Amino acid sequence: MENLSYSKAMKEIEEILKYIEAQEVDVDILVEKVKRATELIRFCKNKLRTAEEELQKTLVELEEPVSPEEEPF
Repeated sequence: MENLSYSKAMKEIEEILKYIEAQEVDVDILVEKVKRATELIRFCKNKLRTAEEELQKTLVELEEPVSPEEEPF
């Protein structure tokens, strides 16, 4: 999913849901919309998992003691 951000993916998922809820949908279109929504949900879950891992790593690094030669002052 090239050049796709979390917020764009969520917006597209919301649009798909509105489309499905708003009208009777042709079965073929419904299948394609559900497939796309599934891809987007996986993408978002992976983005969230990656962000959580990076945040945890950063928090662990902040808790590590700073050696005298690493101090900025």
